[in-house]
Amino acid sequence: MARLKGKNKIRDLLSGYSFMAPTIIILGCFLLLPIGYAIYLSFHKVNLLGTVSYKFTGTANFERMVDDPRLWIALRNTAKYALIVVPAQTILSLVLASILNMKLRYRNFFRVAFYLPTVTSSAVLVLIFMWIYNSNGLLNYLLDLVGLPTYNWLGDPSVALLGIMIMNIWSTAPLFMVIYLAALQDIPENLYEAADIDGANGWQKFWRITVPQLKPVTFYVVVMGIIGTFQLFDQSYIFSAGSGGPNNATLTMVLLIYQYAFKSMDMGYASALAFLLAVVIMLITLIQRLIFKEERLN
Repeated sequence: MARLKGKNKIRDLLSGYSFMAPTIIILGCFLLLPIGYAIYLSFHKVNLLGTVSYKFTGTANFERMVDDPRLWIALRNTAKYALIVVPAQTILSLVLASILNMKLRYRNFFRVAFYLPTVTSSAVLVLIFMWIYNSNGLLNYLLDLVGLPTYNWLGDPSVALLGIMIMNIWSTAPLFMVIYLAALQDIPENLYEAADIDGANGWQKFWRITVPQLKPVTFYVVVMGIIGTFQLFDQSYIFSAGSGGPNNATLTMVLLIYQYAFKSMDMGYASALAFLLAVVIMLITLIQRLIFKEERLN
């Protein structure tokens, strides 16, 4: 009997893994192997020109980070970008979702209209905003129209990154708005009815009922926002033509990795930087989990 149970258990395991095999193979080939190969490259000096060679250098690529000034500039720019964009897009998306959750006239039209920036290509959005920020663009035209001085929005290092921030807040908030909107519709209506009986006003209901009920969703939105901001690449690349300028003002971690990997052909150091970025994102996510201790719904 025990032998028969053992055979049935093995047969069930084999059946389960046979169904999972396509997914395991795909994830292994396109996710696990690249990660392992990137970690392997981070400990080597790689030559891809002519005869491909790998020279083991130990932790030299990681030690090199300490004396790399552009790395610290990229980390500072990325952290500044995340600290401003993530809270702004989270608050904006929650406010928009709360408004569109009300019984407004034409609210379905506004839901579609607000969501349109999300489905627009990121490259197209960057080109549109570059035209707006251009010296002869829409923003300076409007400023000149009302008698205000114009400005070199793309060429000033102090405001170049801010221009990318505004564009990303405008384009990513609608995506999280939809997530918040779905969560708002799942909040039991009897909670608000009980609050009405107790004499709570609109702000008290929002702060004491809506926000706590949305805590798991807020955890997801903030984590996804941080991951997205730390992976900023295409907007910064197009804005600066791949240089991270002006004066490294729009240089981000992923753009720096790209420059070392495909311009300097320093794959080993670029892989080490990618490994560092992954560690930073994981640490921030763990901190988020400690802050949002009750992110699971009861």
